[in-house]
Amino acid sequence: MTSLNSHGIRFAFGTLTVLPVRVTRWDRATARSGMLRAPLAGLVVGALAGALGALSLLAGSGPLLAAVASVAVPAALTRGLHLDGLADTADGLGSGKPAEDALRIMKQSDIGPFGVITLLLVLLAQVAALFELYGEGWAHGAVGAVVAGTAARLALTLASRQGVPAARPEGLGAVVASTVPAGRALLAAVVTVALCAAASAPLGPYGALRHALAALVALAAGELLLRHCVRRFGGVTGDVFGGVEETAATAALVALAVGS
Repeated sequence: MTSLNSHGIRFAFGTLTVLPVRVTRWDRATARSGMLRAPLAGLVVGALAGALGALSLLAGSGPLLAAVASVAVPAALTRGLHLDGLADTADGLGSGKPAEDALRIMKQSDIGPFGVITLLLVLLAQVAALFELYGEGWAHGAVGAVVAGTAARLALTLASRQGVPAARPEGLGAVVASTVPAGRALLAAVVTVALCAAASAPLGPYGALRHALAALVALAAGELLLRHCVRRFGGVTGDVFGGVEETAATAALVALAVGS
């Protein structure tokens, strides 16, 4: 069990980040363990994003540059993988074509107009939301980045639950699809949202509630996209996972900014 846990952590960081972690096992048992630990990878990415944004603000850059710095870190730590998945998913959904043709569009290397527009709006929304949060102070912006990063990867845990099929027989989506028991996915959600609330408590009497609600909004947004993609494509793909992650992260940040 200890060995599987270790391989699961390697899987989570090796597939969800570009941090120097080598994936030494590639099977469904490891995928299950890895996707249960996806929020841990999100916590690290979010912490690094928040740290750079906070340092930038404390150095006198202003909230806008701090927001851009925080948005740039997750993109860099994934080599834009999730953003690319979001764009491909938008192109597939926007095409209006049957599932087989839409999946073929998503596999193409170029990005279509739906993908470009979606990327532009999502990145603008993330920067605008973090601008508002860093305007409240470096701690608000940094904690917001951490909560968004963690909740976004938790959405991937839920997207990997049993009962959610893969749209293709190959690729990352096929490896992780339906690997996580629904009960364990729900437990991971409860624990992660509680931790997000606890970490935010020092920001004020309503800090814990505000950030817990933002995490729940992130999960709801990710779930809506997930269900739509399953209906349209017949299941999930690696691109869909990227789209779910970015959607959840954006929803968390917007919820925090609106509630500020």
